[in-house]
Amino acid sequence: MGIFWAGGRVKRGRNLPQSAQRTQREEVDRSDITARIGVGFGARYEGGRVAEETRERSAEERETSARRRKVMPVAELIGFELAEVGEGRSVVTLETGPQHTNPMGTTHGGILCDIADSAMGIAFHSTLSPGESFTTVELKINFFRPVWKAQLRAEGKVVRRGKSVGYVECEVSDENGRAIAKASSTCLVLRGAEAKGR
Repeated sequence: MGIFWAGGRVKRGRNLPQSAQRTQREEVDRSDITARIGVGFGARYEGGRVAEETRERSAEERETSARRRKVMPVAELIGFELAEVGEGRSVVTLETGPQHTNPMGTTHGGILCDIADSAMGIAFHSTLSPGESFTTVELKINFFRPVWKAQLRAEGKVVRRGKSVGYVECEVSDENGRAIAKASSTCLVLRGAEAKGR
């Protein structure tokens, strides 16, 4: 039985009726999710996703985007951005360039793994309760096609969230919706002294 995003709420299982009881974790508090992840979306956060840009971004908007990347140092290093976040789900985007290539000229597989790992980690992080942290104990990725220059989208979804262990998947696609890679990870929830400093 998985967790899936449905109009601002997380539902467990398949045909959960509207009248079914929802746990506190299932009710999405968007400010809490973004605060726990450390991303300040402000007014651009709308109903489970960040408002899409349909025009040239201003200097102020570019600065805001750069500040978001600084929250996650790896995002600043690689150049990806958190585009959407919700309970048990997240989307990370990256415009690939020459700085991401391997010696053959295609995007390095490690870059694809980084954005998939980040999308899965943020998705899993959004399911944590106060005082909990987590660590990834296993990560696997399959590469389907090479990438040269593309706008990549990595969508992470929590498939199974148990008390101590969770399973997360991520699909990486390009701007045309073609599958580039698929990843999965197993996450271990940490509590108490284990969670300190993480």
